[in-house]
Amino acid sequence: MADTPTMNIPTVDLLDLASGEPARLERAAAALREAFGVFGLVFVKNHGVDAPALERFYDAFSAFVARPDAQKRSLGRADLWYQRGWTPPNTEVAVASNGQPDFKECYFAAPTPTDPQSAMEFPELYPENIWPDDAPPFFQEGLLTMGTALHEAGLKLLRGAALALNLPQDTFTASCEKAPHVTRALQYLPLGPSQVNTGILWGEEHTDFNLLTLLPGGRFLDPEGRPAPKPDDQSGLYLRTRATPDAPNGAMVRGTAPAGCIVAQVGQQLEILTGGTFLATPHVITAPGVPGWQRQSAAHFMHVHTSQVLFPLPGFRTPEAVANYAPPVLAGTYDIKTLVDIGLAPPAALDKLGYRHYDRLNKMRATT
Repeated sequence: MADTPTMNIPTVDLLDLASGEPARLERAAAALREAFGVFGLVFVKNHGVDAPALERFYDAFSAFVARPDAQKRSLGRADLWYQRGWTPPNTEVAVASNGQPDFKECYFAAPTPTDPQSAMEFPELYPENIWPDDAPPFFQEGLLTMGTALHEAGLKLLRGAALALNLPQDTFTASCEKAPHVTRALQYLPLGPSQVNTGILWGEEHTDFNLLTLLPGGRFLDPEGRPAPKPDDQSGLYLRTRATPDAPNGAMVRGTAPAGCIVAQVGQQLEILTGGTFLATPHVITAPGVPGWQRQSAAHFMHVHTSQVLFPLPGFRTPEAVANYAPPVLAGTYDIKTLVDIGLAPPAALDKLGYRHYDRLNKMRATT
């Protein structure tokens, strides 16, 4: 995929949202309306993520990833649908993919406290964090520090998104309080000489199923494992814009953030709540055309609370929106279905969504 411009994706300054000044607030709201409505993505400055700490964490993550799979295997918790701990390579599959698993391994942790009641209702979505007994220095602290900073930035953006839509400021933040937010570190794996330039992607094109995704920026690693500039113009994050008469399939644009900025992406849950006013952006992570290179990145996924209903909010329930997003569904149910679709949860997880006691009468009858 050739390099493309960013098509003037807006940048929002979180200091504008915190200023309380009408002109600055409107400037931020206007940026969010365009960014989330056209691109499903905004660049964010003054976000609070510490760049040196992020680099230090990536160094720790490199040390963890370099360990043999046998040492990491006990941290790969399929029974928790990989929502905590290590996700082995070639596990996750994008819903709209051709069946190719993503060329990556990951580590999941929650930077926010687990809600005990929700953990009883959805144990696989609210497990406690899992850590290596001998984690590399700054591995745990770095992941949680990064996740906390991204979460705080996300809350500010969600309040700004409500402002942009003339909604009460806490509309979206209230819906995600004590939700199953999760931070993920990702290592995109090197391709061999026979794999490059064959259509293999690091991450197939997809949309995120959560409320809002925060991306702090990543780094490439050369074949010797050293941080280095990108090896060519074809590798990295690309996104597909909203369809227009001039571009009925949308336009593919590079999602590289300006220096000092992070990226925030609309997820399916925010699209549903806004009846499609804000757009969950299809995005793809392309692999380089040269062998041996890797990429490290991270993402913080903010979710609607599992007990909340996903359906367009009252002001967005046009006939078209209702037709597109009906029927209403519990966010926890939506989460389970999607985790099955992308291969992290087993198909048997869908059995949780129905009545599980049909055999009770048979057992009672058998004893009479």
